[in-house]
Amino acid sequence: MNDSAKTVVSILNKLIETCKDGEEGFKTCAEDIKNSELKALFTKHSQECAEAAGELQAEVIALGGTPEDSTSVSGDLHRRWVDVKSIFTGKDEEAVLNEAERGEDVALKAYKEALTEALPANIFTIVERQLAGVQRNHDQVKALRNIARASS
Repeated sequence: MNDSAKTVVSILNKLIETCKDGEEGFKTCAEDIKNSELKALFTKHSQECAEAAGELQAEVIALGGTPEDSTSVSGDLHRRWVDVKSIFTGKDEEAVLNEAERGEDVALKAYKEALTEALPANIFTIVERQLAGVQRNHDQVKALRNIARASS
């Protein structure tokens, strides 16, 4: 594998970790929320993150690399911090939505940074499409959070 391919594999593996963080984060949100509509939404977003990771993993393999298959250390630490925090603050809808939005902020940053790199056109297209999905999830979670905040 040449240096250019190694660089692309590294970028994709960072995005795979981000997707895996999102998958686990949304799964945790679904477990922590009582509202059945939000539970279904978080479960759907978790599955979408898993699918995005799978798509990126396939590209890493096509480039001759070894795809990432786990979450990031920072994502793991964040989930543990959320678990400890929830003991003291409760797991109300606004708190869960705040944490989901924070996770999507991290994902948006990672995807936007990836798009500043020199990526092959087909991979750029995939990352750009996935970024649109992350933005949609972020905006939806933020809107729901704002509704929950206004209701409290």
